[in-house]
Amino acid sequence: MFKPKKIIKNIACLLMVVIAVSCTSKQFKQDVDANIEEEVNQKFAYGICVDSLALNHFNIEKGDHLSSILMNLGFTGNDVEQITETISPFFPPSKLQIGNKYATITTPDSISAIQYLVFEKSKTDYLVVNLCTDSLKVHESTKPVTLQRKYVEGTINSSLWNAIVEAGSSPMLALKLSDLYAWQVDFFGIKQGDSFRLIYDEAWIDDTTFLDIASIEGAVFNHHDKKYVAVPFQQDSTREYFDEEGNSLRKQFLKAPLDFFRISSKFSNSRFHPVLKRYRAHHGVDYAAPTGTPVKTIGDGVVIAKGYQRGGGGNYMKVRHNSVYTTTYMHLNSFAKGIQKGSSVKQGQVIAYVGSTGLSTGPHLDFRVHKNNQPINPLTMEAPPSYPVKPELRDSFMVIRDKMLMQLDMHHASINNVTTTDSLNFDQGVFTQAFIEGDYK
Repeated sequence: MFKPKKIIKNIACLLMVVIAVSCTSKQFKQDVDANIEEEVNQKFAYGICVDSLALNHFNIEKGDHLSSILMNLGFTGNDVEQITETISPFFPPSKLQIGNKYATITTPDSISAIQYLVFEKSKTDYLVVNLCTDSLKVHESTKPVTLQRKYVEGTINSSLWNAIVEAGSSPMLALKLSDLYAWQVDFFGIKQGDSFRLIYDEAWIDDTTFLDIASIEGAVFNHHDKKYVAVPFQQDSTREYFDEEGNSLRKQFLKAPLDFFRISSKFSNSRFHPVLKRYRAHHGVDYAAPTGTPVKTIGDGVVIAKGYQRGGGGNYMKVRHNSVYTTTYMHLNSFAKGIQKGSSVKQGQVIAYVGSTGLSTGPHLDFRVHKNNQPINPLTMEAPPSYPVKPELRDSFMVIRDKMLMQLDMHHASINNVTTTDSLNFDQGVFTQAFIEGDYK
């Protein structure tokens, strides 16, 4: 038989335990929340908590070198030697460039003792020297980079560059777009009324600092009343752009302008010139071949220069392949018949013959390639073959193409339903889940 007093006593004890556990759980939750809030509010730089430290930024200026930088920061000769020896395997002193940043993280007191030394190797990569311990410790790291998807459209009134800027986007996007359509659109022949619509990704550091245009995720360019579609699609582990029918937007260059040759001099920023007897840049590749060997253009284009270069090139010819690429052929013996300035040439067409005119010690072809007016190494330039989408991947390509075109149409409709001013700051936050996850990347 149960005793009422004992039951009441047990119930009271149970209630006290429940209340105690509840209070403890509530206090634990409050402590956890406080710790999380404290962590969130902590200030970090270069992966280091700097709440109780001072962060100082500097720029590398002309005449600076690692030893002078360290000496100016107060390090002794022995310290400079030790730090230099420690970081050299990761970041050789010769890699320091004017304009690059470095930083010190110090104690906040009047002594300002340096705890960490940071060298930024690029906008994203940096090197940290830990001076808090008895022995120096070094580690490399990268700032977090995030992608922000954007949409832009515009009509060209003067130039593509101006149209991109007027639409509120980075002018770097104009270079990306011209490179994308290099084989389809003659950007030297852009006319008023040409237009574009595109979706692209911007790369940002810590979501606060713009880094670069990461990629174009789909585009439509209207040029001379013709629509050019660019669909990104990956096959054979390579991501390329294709038109609506699945044909590659990139045409292939020939590997070399000669059939039979020997490379006698490669691309270099400092080569000893055999005639001038001094070092100077050689932004081309020399192909040694007998006089009269046929020289072929590596791609379709238009001859924009033909003549004799007194500065050393001798007989030369320059071909513009599109708004991005031009090629130059120098030291020629003679030109092929019928080739004049303004002539259209086809890939593989003989345009001239190997010679030794100008500053030359023997018959050879000096072959040069410029991309966006900058010299590049012909032996390492990217020129992937222009294969269409494979038949077995065509269904997947069509799904991705249709999704991309739908997204472009959605954004176009949204922008045209708001005022012109608002359209420049249009927030591209509405995407289907499949689009955000990048089914067509």
